[in-house]
Amino acid sequence: MELFYEIEGDGSPIVMIHSGGVDSRVWRYMVPELAQSFKVITFDGRGTGRSPAMQEPASLVEDLRKLLEHLGLDRVTLVGHSMGGQVATDFTLSYPSMVEQLVVIAPSVTGFVYSQEFTNYMTSVNAAAPDISKLVELSLAAPIYRSTMASPHRSFLSEMHAHYMTRVFTEWTCFEVLWPEPPAIERLEKIAANTLFIQGTIEWPDMYNIAEHFKRVPAIQFATIKGADHMLVLTHAEQLANCIQHFILGEHDGQILLI
Repeated sequence: MELFYEIEGDGSPIVMIHSGGVDSRVWRYMVPELAQSFKVITFDGRGTGRSPAMQEPASLVEDLRKLLEHLGLDRVTLVGHSMGGQVATDFTLSYPSMVEQLVVIAPSVTGFVYSQEFTNYMTSVNAAAPDISKLVELSLAAPIYRSTMASPHRSFLSEMHAHYMTRVFTEWTCFEVLWPEPPAIERLEKIAANTLFIQGTIEWPDMYNIAEHFKRVPAIQFATIKGADHMLVLTHAEQLANCIQHFILGEHDGQILLI
């Protein structure tokens, strides 16, 4: 297996898929909580952390499938954050028999048309390339990082972001990611797994639109963490872990609201 991965704990398997711009270290505060009850698998996505750089067009969904086959896991719970939620959603649609339950945390989704506000932000960040420090500064200045950048996690997030950007501009020779067709946004009602959608209240308006689309998933619960921004996996790790544990164990009833 090419990808770097780690396993902690015993029990039913949970696979954690991190967001873009960071690596699997982002789960460091959630894993100890979840590993008390489950076998928790974290890994660095292709081109991030300690996994190989992007050298050719890659399917992150197929990377995940190969990892599960390597580990001998036939059926797992997926927990995906941001773009990791996009990977988890597409994987669930592509390999439904392999997914016991699905948890998406502030996810992106293939086929979603983002707002002008978000695309303008991405354009301004990308214009700073290849100046790593400027890329990190502009990227993390977004309002969706306001809570995290005012917290003790600021330096850790900045370090992970800088490490990611450095790898992108010094090691990657290909930037093409392959996604299943048709886009997931056109097929959300086909998700058979019990699903939990979690988000904070400090987000792009786009996230609320994505949540509206996820209401088409037949068996879905929603959780909101007040005061949390896009990096709630760092700032609200204990609350997230508890929420996920209750969901997996079936200790939920209707709308879930975290205060």
